[in-house]
Amino acid sequence: MTRPSVAEVLRGLPEPVQQLARALIDAADALGMCVYLVGGPVRDLLLGRSLRDLDFLVESIPGENAESLARRAAADGCAVTTHDRFGTVTLERNGAAVDLAMARMESYAHDGALPTVSVGTLVDDLRRRDFAVNALALPLTREARARYPAIIDLDHGLDDLANRRLRVLHARSFHDDPTRALRAARLAARLGFTLSRSSRSALQDTLRDGAFGHVSGDRLRREIVKLFDDAGLGQDPVRALRLLDDWHVLGALEPGLELPDPARVALRRMGRCVGTPPWPTARWRAWITGAGIWLAPLAPQLRRRVVKRFAIRGSLAQRIVGMGKLGDRVLRALAKARGRGAIDAILQGLPEEELHAIHAWASPAVRNRVVRFAAEDRQRRAPVNGADLTALGLSGPDVGRALARIRVAFLDGAVRSRDEALILAGELGRQGRSRAPGNPGRAQAAATPVGSPAEPRRES
Repeated sequence: MTRPSVAEVLRGLPEPVQQLARALIDAADALGMCVYLVGGPVRDLLLGRSLRDLDFLVESIPGENAESLARRAAADGCAVTTHDRFGTVTLERNGAAVDLAMARMESYAHDGALPTVSVGTLVDDLRRRDFAVNALALPLTREARARYPAIIDLDHGLDDLANRRLRVLHARSFHDDPTRALRAARLAARLGFTLSRSSRSALQDTLRDGAFGHVSGDRLRREIVKLFDDAGLGQDPVRALRLLDDWHVLGALEPGLELPDPARVALRRMGRCVGTPPWPTARWRAWITGAGIWLAPLAPQLRRRVVKRFAIRGSLAQRIVGMGKLGDRVLRALAKARGRGAIDAILQGLPEEELHAIHAWASPAVRNRVVRFAAEDRQRRAPVNGADLTALGLSGPDVGRALARIRVAFLDGAVRSRDEALILAGELGRQGRSRAPGNPGRAQAAATPVGSPAEPRRES
């Protein structure tokens, strides 16, 4: 396969990322250092997919390493962040970032442990990777391209790309890091690849030996977050979860965990909505919605065990465990609601994640109501605020109640202007005062419909 040029590597990347990458390559060329593009970016480049990020590998020379190279390349406004545990460095400017790391090797104290990292060679670094298609390196600097005239392919990764296959590099790969099974499912779903027969056998051995029990909940949760984040790239989260279910990985994470059939349709609908109007991705943590939908059909005790296994705690755990019950209650209320104001009163204040789950669960008619609320009504503001009502003499809880009633009337079209809102506020204030203990007009005021003009005072 023809080795892409540096220009071809950088083409299509945002200009700020290109600038950082060029600065690193120029600094390395001035020092005679070898820098390579490695892993997923090489795979995606060769598949003709757009690059999401850049991972640079640096071979040290006396007196220079990844951090010193990043600092040499850093211009005004650049931030250099080091991650000592894993020997990586991030160069950032104006929201753009590239990652670079020293060539390293890894060892594992036991199955599922975090790796112990030490300095290694380019080959050492490629051997520690998860799949052969990710053990590819593309030389970028003059010194690296002179040393390697072609793409560096450690173990027939180019053949695997051609055959759309994921294959681990050695039989104990999943033992070393069982979360590679979750990455395999994500990549297989994203790329349309299959897991090789030898890798399936290696995974079965890992399941038999109970290696998943050694993985911390934090690490598992991070992989689940990535699985649902892939929905933002247009991927169907059900595909990855179904693979994990078929491979018996879900039950290894927590006994009884599966992908229930009732969750599949809603998860697919959720995946199609990520990043599309009227759902702003910036306000939405898709994994929370996804976890809530996924677990809702399971028994409550199992849901609680799963969120505990994934190290989800506190109020967030309660939200995920209770999302299904909340959804049932809200959907029943939406089916009975009459008018946009009533729908707004039900949905206003719900967290974005729960709102997405309700949309995913809803029937077509109710789903249209949720979309209209998300696209239009929740952004609309009633023509009066709390200060206006306080100026009319309302106070305490009466202000909140009046604002809620005015908002319903405004969304339903019964109130169309500030003057009409103030008139309604005055009526609500008089009703509140008449209902006060000891007020002789209490019963009469309570009988006056909200929104009706007050009866004029008659002179004798």
